[in-house]
Order: sequence, then C-alpha cells, then structure tokens
Amino acid sequence: MQLSAKGHNLIPMITARNRPPVLPAIEAATNELGFNMASNDDTGALLRTLVASKPGGRIVELGTGTGFSTAWLLDGMDADARLVSVDESAEFQAVAREHLHDPRCEFVTGDGGQWILAQPPESIDFVFADAWSGKYTHLDETIALLKPGALYLVDDLLPQSNWPDDHPPKVERYLAEMEARTDLHVVRLDWGTGHLLASKI
Repeated sequence: MQLSAKGHNLIPMITARNRPPVLPAIEAATNELGFNMASNDDTGALLRTLVASKPGGRIVELGTGTGFSTAWLLDGMDADARLVSVDESAEFQAVAREHLHDPRCEFVTGDGGQWILAQPPESIDFVFADAWSGKYTHLDETIALLKPGALYLVDDLLPQSNWPDDHPPKVERYLAEMEARTDLHVVRLDWGTGHLLASKI
C-alpha cells in the first residue's frame, strides 16, 4: 500500500500485484457483453487479502457479475475453503462459469434474497455483498448468517457514473443503518468505489 499526503490527510492507494491469471480473459468477455459493473483491482486485492484470513471458511459472494471478484476470492482462499457465488443473471454469470473451473466454487443462478432466506443462521465466515440482496434488501437476514468474527464487505458506496438519480438516498440510508448497528464492528473505507467492512460481534 502506498500513502500520499494531501494536507494532513493520508489517502490510501492499493497497488494490486499478482493479478489472477484468468482476469484478462474475463475482462475481454465482459467488454464484449458491455457489462460495466465489474469490480476493480482495488476491490479485488482487498477481497483476496481478507478472504485469506478465513482458512477452511464458507465464503459467499452475492452478485457474481462476470466473475471478476470471484477470481480474486478464489485466489485468496485456501484449499479447504468453499465459495458460493449467487447472481440472478445467467447471461453474465455464464462468463464466470466458462472461465472459473474450480471445485471450491459453486455457482447459483437465481434470486439472491431467496438464497439468503434458505441458509441457516451463523453459517458463513465471509460475505461480499455486491448486489442489492445483502445490502439494500435482506440486510438483517444476511447479517444473521454471519458467524461471530465473520467479515462482511460491500463496495460501490461512493458516487458512480452509472447511478440512477434515486440511488444516493438509498446509499445514505444503508450507511446510517450500518453505522447504528450494535451487532457489528463497522469501518468505512472511502477509497476506490467506496467500501464498508464489518465484523460480526
């Protein structure tokens, strides 16, 4: 990590090294589809680092997209960890299925909220919520799935060019709700696309 000074504020900048080798192929397929919501390398490097702290863990990605973040998660997981990646778009998830052949990963095509409701409480070690489900809907139900000490990460909390006009108030409500919770330790990371990291108490 490099730090640059601006006045008295230090602005963290993550340098992503050793990108997963499969990423160029995923990026090419993503561009062909015109999909513009893939996570960036900053988020990927953070995911890889955090998930490495959960050996043998049950990992969940809500919002596969085309598999960009999925590749980073798999790159940080140990041999005994297992990942479930959920997305309602079969078209986008097909890219991930084509390029990520890993026995540790299960892809689920379907509604994220329904998947969340079908899981037992305190059964998950790490959640990356990169879709509406688990962030703007089914939030309480998602937090209930976390084991004590489990981690929860979201991105895209700083203004993005593809946000509709009614989206900023949703983000503000989400942030206020998260920061008011007493069952989590929460920290905002205002770099990249804007992240929030929480651990279950």
